[in-house]
Amino acid sequence: MKRIQFILVLVLCLGTMRFNPVYAQRIPQAIEYSEIYDFIDELTSDGVILSNAAIKPYTRDAIARMLAEAQSRDSLLTQRQKDDLQFYMQDYALELDTLPVYYSYGHRHVTQWITPVSNLSLADPSLHILTKNKIFKMRVRPILGMDLYAGKKGLLTHRWYGAEIQMDIAHHLSIWGSIRDNSWNGNHLNSSIYNATGYYDPFSKSGGARIIRPEYLNNMPGLQYKEANYGGDFSDSRGGVSLYAWWGSISVQRERIQWGDAQHASNILSAHNPAVPMVSLQLTPCKWFQFDYFHAWLVSNVLDSTYYYSERQKEGVTEREYRPANKFMAANMFTFMPIKYIQFSFGNSIVYAERNVQAAYFIPIAFFKSLDHLLTKGNRSENQNSQAFATISIRPTDHLRIYGSFFLDEFKLSRLKKSEPQNNPVSYLVGFNWSGWPVRGLSLRGEFMRSYIATYTHSIEVLSYKSNSFNMGHYMGDNAQSIFVQLAYRPVRGLRLTLDYTCDTKYNTYDYVRSNIGQIIAQKPFAEKIWRNDVVNFRAVYEVFNNCYAHIDLSYNNARAYAPASARVEGEDRGWNADGTSQNLAGAELEQYYLNKFSPVYFQGKNLTFTCGLSFGF
Repeated sequence: MKRIQFILVLVLCLGTMRFNPVYAQRIPQAIEYSEIYDFIDELTSDGVILSNAAIKPYTRDAIARMLAEAQSRDSLLTQRQKDDLQFYMQDYALELDTLPVYYSYGHRHVTQWITPVSNLSLADPSLHILTKNKIFKMRVRPILGMDLYAGKKGLLTHRWYGAEIQMDIAHHLSIWGSIRDNSWNGNHLNSSIYNATGYYDPFSKSGGARIIRPEYLNNMPGLQYKEANYGGDFSDSRGGVSLYAWWGSISVQRERIQWGDAQHASNILSAHNPAVPMVSLQLTPCKWFQFDYFHAWLVSNVLDSTYYYSERQKEGVTEREYRPANKFMAANMFTFMPIKYIQFSFGNSIVYAERNVQAAYFIPIAFFKSLDHLLTKGNRSENQNSQAFATISIRPTDHLRIYGSFFLDEFKLSRLKKSEPQNNPVSYLVGFNWSGWPVRGLSLRGEFMRSYIATYTHSIEVLSYKSNSFNMGHYMGDNAQSIFVQLAYRPVRGLRLTLDYTCDTKYNTYDYVRSNIGQIIAQKPFAEKIWRNDVVNFRAVYEVFNNCYAHIDLSYNNARAYAPASARVEGEDRGWNADGTSQNLAGAELEQYYLNKFSPVYFQGKNLTFTCGLSFGF
């Protein structure tokens, strides 16, 4: 064991000697901090830098390298982009082996202390520590924020606070962690209103409020709430440790990840579900190739009847507390950039539920479906749930980027024939980003997504493409369509104005019934809409200093539901009884059921909502 450890350290040390640059702090930049990602996308669309938008989050050292590359090509930048670049480079100063220094109107807005062994700075108001020999770096930052939602149905508040710490040691080891305590509060979040909807929630024993149910069709991040009559609370703890060299890294972390090129929401891995713990590997041996792999521990929310604790109650009565079934996921993605203007990625994944982790799925470069057949076919048992996916990004001219993502759950060539009524359960997404012409700072984005019937579902709930009961693909799920268009403008440093329109449509919804799956996937997709939500949103965001921004939003939405006119097919969801058995609702009663299932009460019908907030740390 000691010999293996010695060889690993030796390889890492020799690896840093090959090239002069030593990239520090392989720490992921949270996706929720969208301002830096938007700026990177702008520079990419303008042809200033290259970025791999198919794999997010970016690491902080990768962002620092992209910013440094943009600085070396500043002749291509406008004055506003130069100001933004200088602003963001202050946030990534430690990754560039320096400390942040802020200036405005000729005055210095940073306090620095020089000690015999290290330099310290207090800015924005993070604490930055950099030793003289630059082998230890640390950043400590408080987290604080609040959003207020005001509409005709009352006031909602969302507040959060916490802290994060990031450390880098000897250019080979990164350690980071954060905690955010969140709370939602408002009259339309209390249990009396949610219980009054009559919607059956199989995941709630108490019947209390759920702020964001797994079935809600919105792009808000899913989280595991603690039920409370006033609304709900949750805490979000993330972090990890990464061992790295110039050519790659291996990490143990709990973070949100997004796979698939998308500006609005990805249809491969959308980061819609809560963050999951994972072992991850990233290899970047050259500029034209990147390899990513992870093995994750998911949350099944499915009880295992053979796994329980025994709890002693009063008068000697013993009760069983059942535990959730184990659930895991392995996935890989290969990204190639053969020429400057083209990138394409492909990979595969598997969701499996065994008593323990399966060693075969720790093979990073593997076709998991083949391994699955080897492990399960001999027992004549049900396969695990495997997927395949691909993305492509093309920049045919300066200022324009076209991209697409394809997600495949199951595929048969025979289903492509016109005479074959069955459809392959797949999802596809196409989009574009036009930026910087004819007005610099102005961009136009658009995305179109469609998912066919049974793309993300599975007949065995524990094998579903979910974690914490939230779909890991596009938030709209199966048999759905999403249209997103956004016009954005950056007039001055730190200010971003956006006007966007989203049209989400849900069609007939089906459970995966094994005995009837042939008839289910033979139904015409996108035939009868059962729910639609149109949203027009204006947003103004101003980043006062790094990671601290104020925003205001004015949003109009219209969420309504429809009752299908066709006869019910076995497996189609047309209502549930209070005990969890299915029923066949119709007319206004079925419309209300769909509305309650897919829309929070606060956003049902036509609503004009004003939102304002201040966030530090995001």
